[in-house]
Amino acid sequence: MELDERTAFVNSYTKILTSAWSSEEFSLRLETDPVSVLADNGLAVQEGARVDIIRDRDGEPDLRTQTQLWEIGRQSGRYVLYVPALPQLDVRDLADEELDGLAGGTGGSYCCNPCCCQS
Repeated sequence: MELDERTAFVNSYTKILTSAWSSEEFSLRLETDPVSVLADNGLAVQEGARVDIIRDRDGEPDLRTQTQLWEIGRQSGRYVLYVPALPQLDVRDLADEELDGLAGGTGGSYCCNPCCCQS
């Protein structure tokens, strides 16, 4: 895959992942009609191709492997797309300051403009 093709693939794949993670409707459509959903998001597959959406896999997500699998799909007509469940944040390695910035933290980061809280 050429650099510009790889960049386009990564951008589209990222868009699909974030949409699947943020919208149950999108995720369901991806499962039931992957060819159309992929095409609508910049990842058109050849006519008559099969697309397998894989939710669970061993090991860490690997963009290089996903790119290679997509390239194999272009040659074989069977595409494999990893769309893992919503990524889990491992907070064991975060410092207290970083934890404060997460939702529910009290580290002085506020979700609204301070002027709206003052009368």
